[in-house]
Parts: sequence; C-alpha cells; structure tokens
Amino acid sequence: MRKKIVAGNWKMNKTLQEGVALAKDLNAALTADKPVCDVVICTPFIHLASVNNEIDKSIIGLGAENCADKVSGAYTGEVSAAMVKSTGADYVILGHSERRAYYGETAAILKEKVNLALANDLKVIFCIGEVLEEREAGKQNEVVKEQLEGSLFELSAEQLSNVVLAYEPVWAIGTGKTATSEQAEDMHAFIRGVIAEKFGAAVAEETSILYGGSCKPSNAKELFSKPNVDGGLIGGAALEVADFKGIIDAWKN
Repeated sequence: MRKKIVAGNWKMNKTLQEGVALAKDLNAALTADKPVCDVVICTPFIHLASVNNEIDKSIIGLGAENCADKVSGAYTGEVSAAMVKSTGADYVILGHSERRAYYGETAAILKEKVNLALANDLKVIFCIGEVLEEREAGKQNEVVKEQLEGSLFELSAEQLSNVVLAYEPVWAIGTGKTATSEQAEDMHAFIRGVIAEKFGAAVAEETSILYGGSCKPSNAKELFSKPNVDGGLIGGAALEVADFKGIIDAWKN
C-alpha cells in the first residue's frame, strides 16, 4: 500500500517564534485527533531545529524546503543535506517550481541535490510540473517526463523508494485558473506510467504522487478520491492549523 501524505510547504513565511507557535498548535490538534495519513511540515531552515523539539515525530514528519547541491565548503549562505539532517528533519523538498523559475535550478543541479539528500538519509519530495505556455501548447507530458528523466532516472529502485513525487501545475497556482480533479488524475496516471516504464510496475505502484496545485479543504476530498492522487503538497493553507487540518481530514471517510 503506498503512503497517503499531506505535506505543508511554509515557503518564506513565519518568523521563528511564529513558526514554533504554529507547529505547537498543529501538534496539539493532531494529537487530539489523530490523522489517518502521514503528515509532514517543511519549514524554513532556521525553524527546523526548534520545530523538531515541539512536535511528536510519530504524528508529524519534519522537512526542509531545499538543500545545497554541494557536500560542504566555501558556499556562503548555502545549507547542505547533512546540515538539514542534523536538525532532526527527515524530508526535503527539491525541484519546486519557484526554485526552478526564480533561482535557475536545472535538472542537473537537482540530480546532485537528490543524490546528496538520499545519501544523507533524507526522504525527497520531488516537484515536477508545467507552466501555462507548456500546458496550452499540449506539451505538459513531455515537460514532466523530461523533468523526471533529467533528475531521477539514474537512481536505483531502492533509492526511488525514498522519493515522493509532487505534481505542480504551475499555471494553476495563484493565477485564478484551476486544474480540475480530472486534469490532476490524468497527469498523476501519466507520471505513474513513466515511473513504471523505467523502474517497473511494482515500483510505480509504491510511489506516492502528491498534488501541489491550490489544494484547499473545499476541494481536497474530491482530489484525494482519484486513484492516482496520494495526497497534497500544500502551500498557503499549511499556514493555518484549521485549513491544514481540514485537508488532512479529507482522508477520513
């Protein structure tokens, strides 16, 4: 059975004090009403060690939003996978559309990051997805397949078992356009097919694929009802306990 996961991506939000308070409140809410899926919160680097002390790791997993493509050295301002691991984090988000678009992260850079994260015993939430022009040109499958091939296809099946995929229709995030649950399911099924082609059907069946396009308490149940949607990578709604818990509870019947 592949894992059902709801992961929060805090992005560049919350001071350290605000982040610790949010983590405490979420921990209290989920301790009182246990989730039926895996829950992960991915926070800014400076929050990780403090948040790690405030959560019950059997209920909430902890992750970073990025890590460096180098082991260590004279890379001012960078944070290595080993540093992330040392805070108590178990996960790292890599390949997010914002990192690709704003910071020029290429498939080759991301391949290095994935390798280093896995070597440091971090689970990777690897993001893939197309922009509006690519969707309108009907190139979404081609783009997503290239992103997978460029960064993950040299991994072993065993390494891939520590990778969670997250599909982000970049065109549906903050644009007023919405991806339907059918569009999400179509792409998730395609992604699973690409993994099956490369790594085999059994591996593809075990790979969790999250949806990362404006998932809210109001649409989570419908999205999660689709056979190839295994959860969500949540942005804005992860910053409010009630909203995030509303999405987590969508897994409850």
